[in-house]
Amino acid sequence: MSETTNTLSAPPAGGTWTLGDLPVTRVGYGAMQLAGPGVMGPPADRDGALAVLREAAALGITHIDTAGVYGPRVTNQLIREALHPYPASLHIVTKVGAVRDQQGGWPTARRPEDVRRAVRENLEDLGLDALDVVNLRLGDAQGPRPGSLAEPFETLVELQRQGLIRHLGVSNATAEQVAEAQAIAPIVCVQNMYNLAHRQDDELIDELAGEGIAYVPFFPLGGFTPLQSTALSAVAAQLDATPMSVALAWLLRRSPNILLIPGTSSVAHLRENVAGAGLPLPDEALAELDKIGR
Repeated sequence: MSETTNTLSAPPAGGTWTLGDLPVTRVGYGAMQLAGPGVMGPPADRDGALAVLREAAALGITHIDTAGVYGPRVTNQLIREALHPYPASLHIVTKVGAVRDQQGGWPTARRPEDVRRAVRENLEDLGLDALDVVNLRLGDAQGPRPGSLAEPFETLVELQRQGLIRHLGVSNATAEQVAEAQAIAPIVCVQNMYNLAHRQDDELIDELAGEGIAYVPFFPLGGFTPLQSTALSAVAAQLDATPMSVALAWLLRRSPNILLIPGTSSVAHLRENVAGAGLPLPDEALAELDKIGR
């Protein structure tokens, strides 16, 4: 990032993790919800979106997650408008591997020319000479799908060698695809769906922790059944907290390599998420929460 005199407050609860050589707060911010309805078009309240980004920096968050497909290109342009020139401590993680269609779908775009175009657009919209971290988004809107990632990932490695990308990661990936990526080049993070109710990556998280690689779960409350939601709400009520706060706090406790990127378009909700992630979870609450995933 470009050097500036901006200063940040103390980092939020959870401490920090290092993505390669980039220290980031474990509680980050996901910019997806800053785009319009269906993650398409501009936000209804542009000033409000800019205020959320500036508040994230003011709260000490040093990890912002985004993607060129959000909008498309809307959230990256908002990030630049709100925060450029970026504090040296702020790191932006983006994704390539998909585009948007006229129906609001997320078709894949992983040919080498697609990947190169996406990286160029991210650089342009964010106002950067090099991207801190680029995740290759795999699978589709329904989740991970098996298959080789070699061609698009090798394209990212080529761009990394050209100095346009500092670090690489994968998103929406199977364990086999994570291993394939690691055989091609080092990765610093894996971004998959994971939460109290969806714990299919338990083994992968532990393996990555042992290798010093971050795991970044998305949808911390996604895919819960009514029974699971009721169980989470019951624990939250016992702790006088919101279900989101409990879910985020549990993720931080789950493993030290887990980084959070909860998203919101509200300054008030952003503050609640950051504060909630620091919620202390007594042992009896942890035991009840662990039952949800079973």
